[in-house]
Amino acid sequence: MTKNDKVQAVRPGPEHKLLDIFVGKWKTEGQIKATSSSPAARLTAVDTYEWLPGGFFLIHYVDARMGDMEVKTTEIIGYDASSQTYFTSSFDNQGNTGTYQANLREGAWTINGKTERFTGEFSDGGNILKGKWEMSSDGSNWEPWMDIKLTKEL
Repeated sequence: MTKNDKVQAVRPGPEHKLLDIFVGKWKTEGQIKATSSSPAARLTAVDTYEWLPGGFFLIHYVDARMGDMEVKTTEIIGYDASSQTYFTSSFDNQGNTGTYQANLREGAWTINGKTERFTGEFSDGGNILKGKWEMSSDGSNWEPWMDIKLTKEL
């Protein structure tokens, strides 16, 4: 490379900028549905989203109580231009990991994994996200798991 060669700066695209709606601290409340093996339970959490330097990846920290269980999770959210979808990878204090595909279109946020999926809608100018999680043991029969509401702290 010579001094006359120009280095083209790589910048986040408009798909990355759409994730700005998440940036900040959120109060999360919800209800975990009863199953044959566990009773219904309350969910409370603080969800914090911040950009990794460069603006290509969003880091999502979860500090939650699901019933009596403490759950701490770190998730990385990015964008894959070839599939035109978002991807996420999560890691929690129980040793669990997850990979998901997601979409953000016209205020709707969907997340799809092999055994978990989420469908939610933003409202109140992007300050509220309400949605439902579902679980599946086989990837085709889905059962309600929990209803949640995230409210951005202003």
